[in-house]
Amino acid sequence: MPQTEARKTLKDAPVMWRRINSIGIILDCNSTYAANLGYAKSEILGRSIFEHVVKDSWEAMNESLKSWFETGKVTDRKITFKRQDGSTFPGLLQATSIYDENNNLLGSNTVIFDLTQMNSEKIKEYEEFFKDAKNRLDEIKEKEYDQLDENSKSEYDGLKKMFEMLLEVNLAELK
Repeated sequence: MPQTEARKTLKDAPVMWRRINSIGIILDCNSTYAANLGYAKSEILGRSIFEHVVKDSWEAMNESLKSWFETGKVTDRKITFKRQDGSTFPGLLQATSIYDENNNLLGSNTVIFDLTQMNSEKIKEYEEFFKDAKNRLDEIKEKEYDQLDENSKSEYDGLKKMFEMLLEVNLAELK
């Protein structure tokens, strides 16, 4: 999947990010997501989101998908994630939808916070990253958006919506 300028904001981001299609198959993820789960990116792509969740959280993940289909987003959904080595961590999932030019659902951008890592330093890092990413997307909008193809515009719009949502999250409450 080619990297758009908008998606490059997530490449080495401090947050775990993945993009899924409308049936929960992982289409892309960043290096942070892969590293935190203990997999190579190639081992993640094409897999179901349920492969990285403990069985006890499958119902919560199903509820998350249902909420996403109904509202176009998921906020503050607690899910227990499973790493390749079998260890687990409590995560908080935030997701926004991606639509094509005809407003058909393509999938979602999902950010996962590892709740065991939520401290003041990490929160500050996340907040700065979200502001920087939003500023970078604003630059893309101003300089390049009109020249983008429809797929790149859909991706841009989805990421813009995701960062707007993340900037509204009170991360200090997640500690």
